[in-house]
Amino acid sequence: MNASPRGFTGSHMLLAISAFFTVVIAVNVTMAFYASSSWSGLVVENTYVASQEFNGKAAAMKAMAASGVEGALSVNSREIRYDIHNGNGAPAIIDEVTLKFKRPVGDHEDFHLTLRKTGEGRFEADHEVAVGDWIVEAISRRNGAVIMHEAKRIDTAEFGQ
Repeated sequence: MNASPRGFTGSHMLLAISAFFTVVIAVNVTMAFYASSSWSGLVVENTYVASQEFNGKAAAMKAMAASGVEGALSVNSREIRYDIHNGNGAPAIIDEVTLKFKRPVGDHEDFHLTLRKTGEGRFEADHEVAVGDWIVEAISRRNGAVIMHEAKRIDTAEFGQ
């Protein structure tokens, strides 16, 4: 009796299909883990409410831009400074400035500060800011009313950190 070679059998096909789908599932689980751990995915709490408020916010931003008020942010080591001035270059009369530092991806390092007034149009704070990209939202108020609301993307490496 001569034994003949068996060739590609049904069990070989089962192993090939199982190996293929095991790899596909492992890759999907890995990608899902990294996606969910690196970004919250949250842009707005309620999209319907945000859409209803959009026109009012857009009009307010146009009015702020037309006012000529501008802010300048600087981050040096632990010193954060925000200077705000009118369109003619004079310091703006502002009572309070708050800054919200947000990472473009992830929210575990985000923080916000209320700066102390050190002079007319000049506000400062001492806080460690990690090196890298940040989105900084600045809100300036006088008598409780928002005078300037802006957001800037910065790289703290550009400030010499």
